[in-house]
Amino acid sequence: MVRRERLVAVTTLALLQLFVCAAGAYFLTRGEPGSPRAKPPVAGSPRTSPSAAIVTAGPVLAAAPDGPLPAKGTLASRLSRALGDSALGGSVGAVVVDVAGGGTLYGSRADTGLTPASTTKVATAVAALTSLGPDTRVATRVVQRKPGEIILVGGGDPTLAGPRANLSASYPRFASLAMLASRTAQALKAAGVSSVRLSYDDSLFSGPRTAPGWKPGYVPEGSVAPVTALTIDEGRQDPRGSARYADPPRSATEAFASLLRRGGIKVAKSPGRSGAPAAAREVARVESPPVYELVEHMLTQSDNDLAEGLAHLVAVKEGAPGTFTGVARAVTGTLKRLGVAGGVTVFDGSGLSTRNRITPAALARLIALSASPANPRLHAVISGLPIAGFTGTLGHRYDKKDSKSAAGVVRAKTGTLNGVNTLTGLSRTADGRLVAFAFMADKVSDPDGAVAALDRLAALVSGCGCP
Repeated sequence: MVRRERLVAVTTLALLQLFVCAAGAYFLTRGEPGSPRAKPPVAGSPRTSPSAAIVTAGPVLAAAPDGPLPAKGTLASRLSRALGDSALGGSVGAVVVDVAGGGTLYGSRADTGLTPASTTKVATAVAALTSLGPDTRVATRVVQRKPGEIILVGGGDPTLAGPRANLSASYPRFASLAMLASRTAQALKAAGVSSVRLSYDDSLFSGPRTAPGWKPGYVPEGSVAPVTALTIDEGRQDPRGSARYADPPRSATEAFASLLRRGGIKVAKSPGRSGAPAAAREVARVESPPVYELVEHMLTQSDNDLAEGLAHLVAVKEGAPGTFTGVARAVTGTLKRLGVAGGVTVFDGSGLSTRNRITPAALARLIALSASPANPRLHAVISGLPIAGFTGTLGHRYDKKDSKSAAGVVRAKTGTLNGVNTLTGLSRTADGRLVAFAFMADKVSDPDGAVAALDRLAALVSGCGCP
């Protein structure tokens, strides 16, 4: 009897294990119902690394019955009074839009183009997710022109981690130059090659490395690196610092050469630029996180370098040159396909350009579009927005008496330049209505006061602010 009971127990456990393994395999290979399929990398050969399809998260804002619309009179009274704060200066625009119905609940200069600063990244994010696709990965490759000659080919991934990066502390997990060098060395040794001449190809992006409207101090002060298709650590000389390489592609290639030497491959000195032939054999590759993770990171951290990389990749994907001129054309064209290009004029992807102009209404439309259940491919825009008082560029805000009750309630992208403070995002009102908003001021003389005023406006929208 004891043996029989033991046999039954063992058999039952075995069957349970088989069921769990089968279910796990199913979901890893198929994903959740409706999840996007994995797509090929943006750059490099169309062959992808064998991997399971990515299972993306569901909507950040779970479907819930919308509450009643806020009373327009009350909302207008509160917002108009708060918009009169002298800290915001004399050029202010505002709008609040009902996400479900699309109607404007409040507007003040809502159709006036103002300097958006980093809220430009919302437009870049929507364009990248639409054009590139949320699950696309960006490849950095090594190809062989002929035996003994290899080329490091930049695919436009500014997050490629250099040898000094701490990958264990990063999310998402970025591609590694050290891993690419290891794979390359292994492939070369397997082919009997122990000495190579190395060059690099950064031709995916071209034209000026800085955008129209960028101030001369942006690169020297470390706000952004020169925009190129081949770089490591977003062009930083030290991954933890702000100083940037003057020539990111050459610096990245020199670091790669050093890693190859450590791996037992002799490399000729002074690598130069060289175009990779289309038929060149691929030796090794590494791939970035999927675009949806890159978008989330870009928005949460307000990452200028990543924004420019994604915008340039959109230009290439849309058939435009990989230049800032191509960025302007491709981003606008992509938004036009979605019906949300009106009121958007951009010269870069990050919002550092002082020439950019976006209306409050346009920003709110982009947020509402991304929050809609009808657009699951755009949901990374919403999941990437900083959370008031908790994450990213809003992590240190919403701690004042008239805004702290909105902490954890408001999700929004910030924008800051000299004389410019902006905020666009969404929230549920006290009655549960989902609304998108944009508040913009581009003639600010009191930046700290303007930030507090913007947070107070968002708190009023959420229904948690002071009357």
